[in-house]
Amino acid sequence: MTTPTTMALTVKVQERTARITLTRPEVRNAFNDEVIQQLKAAFESVGARDDVRAVVLAAEGPAFCAGADLNWMRRMADYTRDENIADAGQLAAMLKAIYECPKPTIAAVQGDVFAGGMGLVAACDMAVSVRTATYCLSEVKLGLIPATISPYVIRAMGARAAHRYFLTAERFSAEEAHRIGFVHELVDADALETKVAELSAALVSASPAAVRACKRLVQDVAERTIDDALIAATVEGIADIRASDEGREGVASFLQKRKPAWLAG
Repeated sequence: MTTPTTMALTVKVQERTARITLTRPEVRNAFNDEVIQQLKAAFESVGARDDVRAVVLAAEGPAFCAGADLNWMRRMADYTRDENIADAGQLAAMLKAIYECPKPTIAAVQGDVFAGGMGLVAACDMAVSVRTATYCLSEVKLGLIPATISPYVIRAMGARAAHRYFLTAERFSAEEAHRIGFVHELVDADALETKVAELSAALVSASPAAVRACKRLVQDVAERTIDDALIAATVEGIADIRASDEGREGVASFLQKRKPAWLAG
């Protein structure tokens, strides 16, 4: 008999913003293979919806995400190398789905973030954190490395900070996470939703096509050598968006001092 899958998250859409909420506070929203599959499917689903222009990743309880679920880790302890590759591949695919979601994404961090949970925050376009949250890349304490999450975490905090926190596995404060650029905003707990709503409102009021193109632009340009190929790509990018329907409408509405069509309805 197959054990039915228990949903580990909820998805709600309101005012053109999708909210994906981790709902396993009893295990500090740690993830396992089922949670990974559900997160990947949720981001792919909302990313394809025309009525969604922004996505918020949130969580219930005192922790945002504590990384890998202990029961899942126990199962992994006996995996062969091939099984470990397949398993890590699922996590990598989920993180890529978040990072490449065509809609802008916001991590609403209401509590502690450990290990793999750092990858969830880093894969989002922006992050708002409560001041009381604690962060930690704890892998080396377990004889592991934060390999699968590293492309996103290093982009978010920079190589210099990654050298320290990958190697020491020390806990650091939300203030430090903000200082190194891992999170964008620090707020008191009672102000988290207000700040997230403020960012969401800014995202949904902009041209959907331009926002999608800007997200792609950052991913394409970041850390690339500024050579002729990159310059040509940026030239083509602005030309394409200017010539698009929404690009023309955005400029026209600005010049005509009216709201653009995408704000109608």
